[in-house]
Amino acid sequence: MIHPTAIVDPKAELASGVEVGPYSVIGPGVRIDSGTRIGPHVVLRGPTTIGKDNRIFQFASIGEDCQDKKYKGEPTELVIGDRNQIREGVTMHRGTVQDQGITRVGSDNLFMAYVHVAHDCVVGSNTIFANNATIAGHVHVGDGVILGGFTAVHQFVRIGSYAMTGFCSAVNQDVPAFIMVRGNMAEAHGMNFEGMKRRGYSPELIAKLRNAYKTVYMRGLKIEDALAQLEADAAEAPEVKLFVDSIRASTRGIVR
Repeated sequence: MIHPTAIVDPKAELASGVEVGPYSVIGPGVRIDSGTRIGPHVVLRGPTTIGKDNRIFQFASIGEDCQDKKYKGEPTELVIGDRNQIREGVTMHRGTVQDQGITRVGSDNLFMAYVHVAHDCVVGSNTIFANNATIAGHVHVGDGVILGGFTAVHQFVRIGSYAMTGFCSAVNQDVPAFIMVRGNMAEAHGMNFEGMKRRGYSPELIAKLRNAYKTVYMRGLKIEDALAQLEADAAEAPEVKLFVDSIRASTRGIVR
C-alpha cells in the first residue's frame, strides 16, 4: 500500500488501508485515516489530520507552513474531514496562533487543480472549488458553496452556505447564503435558484427566498429595515433564516 520510493516519517500515523504513491513525502505529526489514497509526488506536513476515504492527487502540498509573515514556526494544525477530492497542485496551509491555530476543511468537497486554501480558513462540506480558486487567510466558506474558476477571495471574507461565484470573480466583501456573485469587483446577480431546485426545495420555499433577495437587494431599503421585514419568513423557513443570519454575521459589509 506504500510505494517503496515514498518517504514516511516514523512519527506519522497511517491507518490500515491507506495508500501512498511513488515519491510522496509524509512528515511527522501527519495522521491519515483508513481508505485515504495519496497519489505520487504529494507532500504532507504536520500537524495535519486527514479523515477517511480522501483522495489526494499528484503534486498537492498539504499542511505546509503558512505564508503569513507573522508565522514563527508555531505548531499549528490542518484538519481535513472525509471523502474529499483534492486534485493536482492543490495547496492547503496550517493555521496561525493569531487566529484559532487551525485550518479546517469539512467532508465531501471537490478541490480542483491548483486551488489554494490559506491559513486559518474554515471550509464547510459539499463545496466545489473550481480550478485556481484561491481563498486568503481567515476566510470562512459555508456548506454547498461553489467557487468558479480563478475566483479570488480577500482575507477575512465570509461566504454563506450555497452561495456561488462566477469565474474570475474578485470577492472583497461577505457573500450572504444562496447569493450568486460575479465580476471584479464581485457584484450580486440573484440567487442560486437552479441549485435550490436540484436540492428539492419546494416552489413555496423558493418564492420566499426570491422575496428575501428582492427585499435586501432591490427595494432600496437599509439593511436592518430589510431584515426586519423578513422576520416572519425567517421564523417559518430555516433557509430564509440562514440568509438573514449570514447578513447579520457580516463584519465587512455584503456584496451588493
